[in-house]
Amino acid sequence: MSIINQFQNFYFVGIGGIGMSALARYFNASGKTVLGYDRTSTKLTDALIAEGIHIDFNDVLNHEKQKLTPENTLVIFTPAIKKLGILDYFNNHGFTILKRAKVLGLITANTDCIAVAGTHGKTTTSSLVAHLCKEAQLPFSCFLGGIAENFKSNFLFNGNDISVVEADEYDRSFLNLAPDWAIITSIDADHLDIYGDKPTIEKGFRDFADLVPQEQHLFIRKGINIGRKAKTYAVNEMADFYSDNIREKGDQIYFDFHAPYAEAKDFVWEIPGIHNVENATAAIALLNSFGVDFETLKNGIASFKGIKRRYTKHTFSNGKIYIDDYAHHPTELNAVIGSIKHFYPEKKLLVAFQPHLFSRTKDFADDFAKSLAQADELILLDIYPARELQENFPGITSEWLLNKIQLTHKETSSLAESFNKIKDKDFDVLLTVGAGNIDTLYDGIIEWLTNEKK
Repeated sequence: MSIINQFQNFYFVGIGGIGMSALARYFNASGKTVLGYDRTSTKLTDALIAEGIHIDFNDVLNHEKQKLTPENTLVIFTPAIKKLGILDYFNNHGFTILKRAKVLGLITANTDCIAVAGTHGKTTTSSLVAHLCKEAQLPFSCFLGGIAENFKSNFLFNGNDISVVEADEYDRSFLNLAPDWAIITSIDADHLDIYGDKPTIEKGFRDFADLVPQEQHLFIRKGINIGRKAKTYAVNEMADFYSDNIREKGDQIYFDFHAPYAEAKDFVWEIPGIHNVENATAAIALLNSFGVDFETLKNGIASFKGIKRRYTKHTFSNGKIYIDDYAHHPTELNAVIGSIKHFYPEKKLLVAFQPHLFSRTKDFADDFAKSLAQADELILLDIYPARELQENFPGITSEWLLNKIQLTHKETSSLAESFNKIKDKDFDVLLTVGAGNIDTLYDGIIEWLTNEKK
């Protein structure tokens, strides 16, 4: 019997994280008592509370009122949290404490596990795989790293036979999984605070790939060297599975899909960007190999609504376009800005970007500068620290990064001041982008642009 079956109470330290909240929802749906702590209230924590989960926002545990004991409570934490009084209490009083990734591995160990990894693209791809499983009426549960618009959640329970998991490379978490099927979308240098350098993160992905028992169940974007045999996928070039004949009709993209044994024409896809056609290609390749027919896959591709904060687009009566995106790495910024430039080449683009982590800003400063220089005008917000402390990164500020960006119209801003600055700008397309709390601008911008006259 798995250790997690011994407990009735599950306390999540850092419950507001996207991966943690999916697990919290799983245990809540399973009839367990779920509690947790997070530093700040967010839309996600509000949603969890509305679902009946108790959340503390102070670093003081009211364990007597909550009746938490080492015998009845499993503590689950995210490695992003390094030091906390609540964690100290649990450590000092004999509670069983497990990392999120370990618990996810235990939950999915006895399922047919489909895991999607990659430094970019894994959230869209894993969410699409889950959506296609639902379209095919397969008995699955999914644990996602974003809010899927089709589910309005990062978790869905539709059975226990299959699990669809976003395999997170941070802290080598994905090595706790036992994937029967897997996709690797990309391997770029990231999380260098954990891995140190690109060769080390590449080794982490090779170790993950080695967990997949059969080579025909491992799908790798063509060009990635994973050190073992696998099936490749690509867009506009030959691979084991590939898509081509990509064309646009209005807001829809059409493409043809090719497998070694068959082809299917005229998939219809509403998610912009060539990189997203690539993500769709990976999902189709895996699920068709899994046994899902092309007609079902076409219906699922056509009805997929995407991920909240992954190229979420709104068009307004005054002609302005607003796009919100989670991109926080130069490669991701290039993808989203490149898509905007492709679809709206004559329109003036205003970018409001919030860097995420001092370490990432420092490690990729020159690449960030090149990515952001593609904007017509830039508002660069203060760096979102997340788990890091400013004093550990002297001199690494938004002003420091701004000086590297070759752009005439640029300025820094606090989050609090940024909305008023946006309203003073002349633009055709607005992109708010970043993985911190820049999403708190979203509702206000929507309301303003909805009421703004030409």
